Amino acid sequence: MTGLLVILLASLAVPGTSSGATNVDTVQLARAGDPAFEEQRPPRPRTNPAQERETGSWSLTLDNDLLVPGSRDQDYTYGISVAATGTRARDFALSLNTPLTWIDRLTGVEGITNSNVRGHSFEAGIFGFTPEDKEAEAPLYDDRPYASLLYVSSSRVQVDPAKQVAWHSSLTVGAMGLDLAGDIQNGVHKVIGSDRAEGWEHQVSDGGEPTFRYAVARQKILPVSTDNLEVKSTVEGSLGYLTEARWSLSFRAGRLHTPWWQTSSELAHYGERNNATAMSQDHEHYLWGGIALVGRAYNAFLQGQFRDSEVSYDSNELNHGVAEAWLGYTWAFSDGYRLSYVLRGHTSELKDGVGDRNVLWGGLVFAKTF
Repeated sequence: MTGLLVILLASLAVPGTSSGATNVDTVQLARAGDPAFEEQRPPRPRTNPAQERETGSWSLTLDNDLLVPGSRDQDYTYGISVAATGTRARDFALSLNTPLTWIDRLTGVEGITNSNVRGHSFEAGIFGFTPEDKEAEAPLYDDRPYASLLYVSSSRVQVDPAKQVAWHSSLTVGAMGLDLAGDIQNGVHKVIGSDRAEGWEHQVSDGGEPTFRYAVARQKILPVSTDNLEVKSTVEGSLGYLTEARWSLSFRAGRLHTPWWQTSSELAHYGERNNATAMSQDHEHYLWGGIALVGRAYNAFLQGQFRDSEVSYDSNELNHGVAEAWLGYTWAFSDGYRLSYVLRGHTSELKDGVGDRNVLWGGLVFAKTF
């Protein structure tokens, strides 16, 4: 089944040929060493974007549905994650890079490009979901169930600068249904004076259950891109607690220095970011966003897994077609620090009941590139 994943992505990918209308860093990778081009292009970044560093970057991401206009505290309600990129992240004791490489070989992703432009990352985090009525102690059978995931994840990227294509793969393992998710939310609510969420004992897979997800994505920069505008199409497939296929169209517009393949807002899945490379150290600022069409066959946060859950949904009670959208802004300083804000949302995943509503949340990302 996994062997079909790469075939599916390759067949769905938007065809195209290399174009001169790309951002400066992409052209740099394809034409480095051309004397005429060397005289015309802007000054080099402090580091070669094609060379993976030992310590590339770190980031802290905070997601919360309170980071949007209005009063919300439901659905995807919070997420916290930390991540690092570079060879140290690849070789970290908890890294999943070795099993990820094995799986990539089985699926044909390993070595799919002949380029040595590669990147690695490690990420750890936790996120949770809640229904609208958090004061109810009894199970709520017509709303979104409580659910959570504590996870670690490793990601890899392989870039073909000549074809302007990047292949991303990631492996995530974790545990659903742990008490820690509710303890974190209620601890924060106590500090800020919000109501306690009383129903965490009814969460999906309550008591804890292992889970995983493997994903492969193919990015392609489109010919409409310029020095100040970047447009990409991405196809992605995943197997595990989210089993789905998706197509997305994303953009960045503004003062751009980071190469197109080092940004991957379209690969975010709730709390997971899966960005396998460090960003530029140069000062840049830009607006970014995108849309995605998702065909989702299975969602463990709604349907549960093998363990019995008090509140869960059957496949025929879910919308298997979901539309997503996001819009954000990034300001990067010349010392390598950057700050981003993003607003994300998607259409309803439930067909009926109180839980039949669109989902919206905001996120803050603090990062440092070395």
